[in-house]
Amino acid sequence: MKIALLATDGFEESELTEPKKALEAAGAEVDVLSDHPGEIQGYRHHEPGQRVKVDHTWDEIHIEEYSGLVLPGGSRNAAKAREFPRVRQIIWEMERARKPIAAICHGPWELISAEVVTGRKMTSAPKIQDDVRRAGGQWEDAEVVVDQNLVTSRGPEDLPAFNREMIALLEKEPVAQER
Repeated sequence: MKIALLATDGFEESELTEPKKALEAAGAEVDVLSDHPGEIQGYRHHEPGQRVKVDHTWDEIHIEEYSGLVLPGGSRNAAKAREFPRVRQIIWEMERARKPIAAICHGPWELISAEVVTGRKMTSAPKIQDDVRRAGGQWEDAEVVVDQNLVTSRGPEDLPAFNREMIALLEKEPVAQER
């Protein structure tokens, strides 16, 4: 299983590094994809954190190579990433193919911009719950929400549940029903 982890400068450190570790421990190959090569800067809330190596830019990849998608949070990261047409395209194509998508904290902003939220049960950072609702999502205040091929969580405190449900979803057979 090969997973695409989309992020750019400003990602919340634990929301990228912890899912990546959990996926690799479960036997997945994880590619960090970004808007630029080299490294991206993480944050621990408002303080700079570690830098993470970028494996490929999102313009270099083919969606069909990946079994699933992870969108870490960090308001800077999600606000910047959602502006890129290629990010919206990747999310939309993954959703259309019914591949697992896992988004945490502010990551659902990217789902909103890709227009894949309508009618979906989900959670997010509480600060963006109104955005989720306005986009047609059914927001819940829960540590993790699974709706078909979508796993969402509120933030770093929910990482154990997020990682557990993300891996469980990736290990299932692909969802066949159309949206």
